[in-house]
Amino acid sequence: MADRSRIQPSLDGLEPIWTYHIVQRDTLEALPLAGDALEAIGSGPRTKAATAAWGHSTAAHLVRLRLLRASRPGPALARRVASHVRKFNAVLKAWNAILLPTGAHPLLVPATTMVWNDMRDALHLVPADVFQRRVHGHVNAAGLALGLPFANDQEFARLHAAVRLLLPIIPALSASSPLLEGKRTGFLDARLEAMLHTHEDRPELMGLVVPEAVFSQEDHDRTVLAPIARSLAHYGGEVNTDAEAANARAAVAFFDRGILELRVLEPQEHPAVDLALVEFVTVVLKAMMQGRWVSTYLQRAWTEADLLAIYLQVIKDAGSTLIANRDFLIMFGLLKQEQLSARRLWQHLFVELYDELSEEARTHVGHILEQGCLASRILEEVGREPSVEQIKKTYSQLADRLAGSRSFG
Repeated sequence: MADRSRIQPSLDGLEPIWTYHIVQRDTLEALPLAGDALEAIGSGPRTKAATAAWGHSTAAHLVRLRLLRASRPGPALARRVASHVRKFNAVLKAWNAILLPTGAHPLLVPATTMVWNDMRDALHLVPADVFQRRVHGHVNAAGLALGLPFANDQEFARLHAAVRLLLPIIPALSASSPLLEGKRTGFLDARLEAMLHTHEDRPELMGLVVPEAVFSQEDHDRTVLAPIARSLAHYGGEVNTDAEAANARAAVAFFDRGILELRVLEPQEHPAVDLALVEFVTVVLKAMMQGRWVSTYLQRAWTEADLLAIYLQVIKDAGSTLIANRDFLIMFGLLKQEQLSARRLWQHLFVELYDELSEEARTHVGHILEQGCLASRILEEVGREPSVEQIKKTYSQLADRLAGSRSFG
């Protein structure tokens, strides 16, 4: 890892990774076309001019879009990502298929889903029975991972402290998966709830979801990676039991790349909204690392158990979650509040940091803060007892908007 002499991460060079569903345009049936579509679009050798690459995810109906260069969120990047989506959709027309956003397919039944068995993908440098399971948390998980850069232990410490504290409330903004198998789940972020149960037989892989309070590579390797390695040790040399690749926490550090990958965001109705959320989250993290409200030392004091309690509330109720932990609210400069909804907390941060956001971010984040997260808007559209036809109608609208710029609801 390069050791540059910055006091703290600039967070200007971000690495977002989108995961989308491939579905049949008319019926929304999940189609196991990833291999064929990637071959058609050309997932082979990359040219120097390439700005992004498509690749496999955990199931044959999922594809990932990864930027090849660290980028700054904004309208230009949103247009570029939308262009890549349009090109992939053009390829999918041969199968009457289309990409679908949101964190989870609303009708998919995992038991009938085809997993991807090609071990070339970096995601699968771990035993097949660890990641390739037919459950929602594996084969029906389409997230927006965000790679945040750091250069050394000092930068990692500041970044990790801020990320741990902020990640429990991020789903209040980005939740987009309220339905599974055609039914309301009771969770606005059902993808993240499903992922809580994917490694119950190997708890070392996920810990308490919120990463442990470690602030150096040495402590991270000892506290996080060593237990994972021991859990996978019985596989011997038959496969690559990469502890970093098997780490299933909500934020995962890759010290060789100098990246902390945040995994609680979900795809919205189109990339401009995704990148507005990325920009907002990044601006808040910068403020936290600069000690705007409290010092980084106070941020480090939080245990994963205390943060998990807030996270579990937020993935269920999103913005309407009532945060009654006064000490948590103090971390964001709210000294007189005994309790506050997650949406009101984000509104406070929006007002505090308004001048540091682009006009496009202000527009899209403002829409979410006013109208609610995408998951809540989806539920308003499909009704209290959604029919399959109503679900298909609603999600077809979302698929049609993916490469455009119109917000939903």
